[in-house]
Amino acid sequence: KIFTFESPDGALTVSIPEVLDPQYGMYVWPCAVVLAQYVWTAREKLQNKAVLELGAGVSLPGVVAAKCGARVILSDSAELPLCLNNCKRSCKVNNLAGVPVVGLTWGQVTSELLSLPQVDVILGSDVFYEPEFEDVLLSVSVLLKRNPGGQFWTTYQERTDWSIETLLHKWNLQCADIPLETFNAHRNHLAGSTLPGNHTVQMMI
Repeated sequence: KIFTFESPDGALTVSIPEVLDPQYGMYVWPCAVVLAQYVWTAREKLQNKAVLELGAGVSLPGVVAAKCGARVILSDSAELPLCLNNCKRSCKVNNLAGVPVVGLTWGQVTSELLSLPQVDVILGSDVFYEPEFEDVLLSVSVLLKRNPGGQFWTTYQERTDWSIETLLHKWNLQCADIPLETFNAHRNHLAGSTLPGNHTVQMMI
C-alpha cells in the first residue's frame, strides 16, 4: 500500500507491504495513518531525534519518522517473529538501511528494554486495542522514567466504554489531547487514504 504525505514545502511517499494474516501487526490500521500524518507534520522537530515505535507491525509511523531524519528503532513483541520480519520488510521496501528491529514484549522488563538507548519520542498506534493491554504502559513508564524529557505519542480508536485516560492516570502519566483537525483539516481523509467505516480516532501526547 502506498501513502503520500503532503505539505506546501514538499511531499513524502512511502510503501508499506501488507500480508493477509489474522495477526494484528500485518496490515495498516487507521490509527497508524493518523499517527504517521502527525509525524509528518512534526518532522522538523524529529530530525536527529531518537524515536522508538512500540508494536510497530508494518511500521508506517516509524518509517515516516526515519524518512524525516529521525534515528528510529522499530519494535514488536518478541513472541511475534512475523511482525518483526514485517518491520524489516517495510524498511527494505523504503530503502532504510540500519534501522534496528527489537523484540519487546509489553509488560516485561527485559534486557532488551533496559539496553535501549535514550529515546526522545515513543510512538504507539492502536496499542490499546483491548482493555487488558495495560501492559504497554508498564513498558512506556519504564522508558519515560529512564528518559525524563521523552514523550509518548499515541493514537487509539475508541471501541468500547473504557477510557485510556484512566490507565494513563493510574500509571502517573500526564497526557494532552491533540485534536486531529490541528494537524489535518480533513480528518476522514488522512495521508491519501480514506478511512473505512465510522472510526473515532484519538491522539494524545
